[in-house]
Amino acid sequence: MSSQPPLSRPPWLNHPFVPKSLICFFDGYSFATFRKDLIAGVTVGIIALPLAMAFAIAAGVEPSRGLYTAVIAGFLVSLLGGSRVQIGGPTGAFVVIIYSIIERHGYNGLVVATLMASVLLLLMGLFRVGRLIRFVPYPLIIGFTTGLALLIFTAQIKDFFGLAIHSVPADFLGKWMAYATSFPTLNTMAAFVGIFSLGVIVFLRRFLPSLPWGITAIILATLLVSWLGLDVETIGKRYGELPHGLPRISFPQITWDLSWFQALLPDALAIAVLAGLESLLSALMGDRMIGGRHKSDCELIAQAIGNVGSVLFGGIPATGAIARTAANVKIGARTPVSGMVHALTLLLIMGICAPIVGKIPLAALSAVLIVVAWNMAELHRFSHLFFKAPRGDIAVMLTAFCLTVIVDLSFAIQMSMLLALFLFMKRYSEKHGRIRPLKMEEGWKKHESIEVYDIQGPLFFGVADHMRDLASSPNNPTKFFVLRMQGVPILDASGLQALSELIDRCQKTGVKLLIAEMHADMHEVIEKFGLVERIGKENLFEKVQTAIESAHAKIYTASGSIA
Repeated sequence: MSSQPPLSRPPWLNHPFVPKSLICFFDGYSFATFRKDLIAGVTVGIIALPLAMAFAIAAGVEPSRGLYTAVIAGFLVSLLGGSRVQIGGPTGAFVVIIYSIIERHGYNGLVVATLMASVLLLLMGLFRVGRLIRFVPYPLIIGFTTGLALLIFTAQIKDFFGLAIHSVPADFLGKWMAYATSFPTLNTMAAFVGIFSLGVIVFLRRFLPSLPWGITAIILATLLVSWLGLDVETIGKRYGELPHGLPRISFPQITWDLSWFQALLPDALAIAVLAGLESLLSALMGDRMIGGRHKSDCELIAQAIGNVGSVLFGGIPATGAIARTAANVKIGARTPVSGMVHALTLLLIMGICAPIVGKIPLAALSAVLIVVAWNMAELHRFSHLFFKAPRGDIAVMLTAFCLTVIVDLSFAIQMSMLLALFLFMKRYSEKHGRIRPLKMEEGWKKHESIEVYDIQGPLFFGVADHMRDLASSPNNPTKFFVLRMQGVPILDASGLQALSELIDRCQKTGVKLLIAEMHADMHEVIEKFGLVERIGKENLFEKVQTAIESAHAKIYTASGSIA
C-alpha cells in the first residue's frame, strides 16, 4: 500500500454524522498508518477472543453469541462511529442486565429489547444528546461500575470452583446463598485450573506486561487440562462445538402484545442508557490518549446500527469496550481501520480454530473475568470518593452501588440520577438562590413597620421553599413587606405558588406587599398567573427606594405624624 496524500476536504465532511473512518481516508492514509492499525487490530482481536466468550457465558448465553457480537458490532462501530480508536463489542457492563432479561423473557425478549434500545440510541444521536454525557455525575459512574464489577465477580464463583448447581439464582444474595449450600460439591480439578489461570495472569501482568495475559492464560490452562487429562467442564462440553463462521440473519418472532413491550421497555431503556454512557466514556478516554476529539452523536448512531446488526446475527448487546479501546491505543492504533481488523481477526479465528476453542476450560474463562472485574471496580477511586468527597456525592455513589448490586442496573441509574438532581438543586439554591433582608442603613429611612428583602437568583422549585419560610412568620410590627426582585431571572410555577402563598399570608395578617425592580418578562409571568391583580398594580414599583418612600407616606397618612 503506497502512501496516499491528503485529499481536498469537501464541506460535507464536517457534518456531525460523518464517521471518522471516512474523515481519516480524506486526511491521508499511509502504509505506515495501516501497519500500525493492522498490528493493533490483530492483537486486540486475540485479546477480545476470550473476553467475548467469557462475557457471553457470564450473561447466560452460548459463547458463540459473544463472538458474533464482537465481529458484527465491532466492525460496524468502527466503520460508522465517531471515534478513531473505539473498539466495540460485548462488555462486562451488560452481563447482569442480559442475564436478567433472558431469565424473564428468553433470548427472543433480549433481541426485541435490544432493537428497542437501538431505536432509542438512534433518536439520541439524531437529536444531538451525545454531548449530555458531561452531565452524568462522576460518583454515579464509579458507584454503578463498582457494583457491576462485584456482580461479575459473583457470577464467576460457580465455574471457578466447579460447583454442582443446576440453576444459579439471578439475584445477588440468592447466588451467595446457593454457593454456600453447594460448596461441598466443589470440583478440586476445576478449582486447580481456576487458581492456576489466575496465578498465570497475575504473573504476566507483573513481570511480562507486554504479553496478552487473557489469551496466554487460557492457552496454558487448555494445554494443562489436555496434558493431564483433567475432568473439568469445557466450552465444548457445555455448549457443543463452536460454529466456523457467522450464522444467517434471523429476525425475532415478535408477539404483538402491548403488555410485553411495556415489560421490555425498562430493559430497553437500561440497555440504551448503558450502551450510550459506556461508549461515550470509552470514546472520551480514547480522545485523551491520542489527543483527538470524537463525534458523540455519530458514535451513538453507530452504536444503534451495531446493536441491530449484532442481534440479527445472533449476538447480544454491544457497546464501546474501555479496556480493549485502551489496549488498541497503547499498541499503536490511529484510525478506525484497527477496529475493523480486530473484527476480521475474530472471524478468521472462528473459521480456523473453532475445534480448539471448544477445549477451553470454563474455570480459566472465569479467572479472566475475575481479573476483568477487579480492573473494572477501580477500588482506589471508590475508596477515595468514600473518604474524601462531600456527603452528597458519597450518597449518590453508594446509592448507585447498592441498588446495582441488590436491585438492578436500570433502577440504580434512575434513582441515582434522581438523587444527583436533587443534590444539584440543593447546592444551586444554597449558592445562587438567596433571600436576604436589606438594612435601612443603605440610605433609606428606617421604620419598624417596614421590612425589605432582596431576592437573588432564579426563583424556581429549588429555591421557592425559602419564600415559604419568609411567608410563614413575618414579624408582628410589620405593616409593609417590600420585595426587591431585580436579581430574579427565572420564575417557575413553584416560585409563583410560593409568591401566591406570601400574598395570602400578608392579606391574612394585614400586611401590605410591595414589589420593586421586577424585570419586564417576570412582570408578564406573574400577570399571566393572576398575581398582579391580587398584589395591585399600584404596589409594583420600578425602584425599591420609591416603594419604601410610598410605605413611609402611607404610614404617615395613617398615623398623622412624621415617621
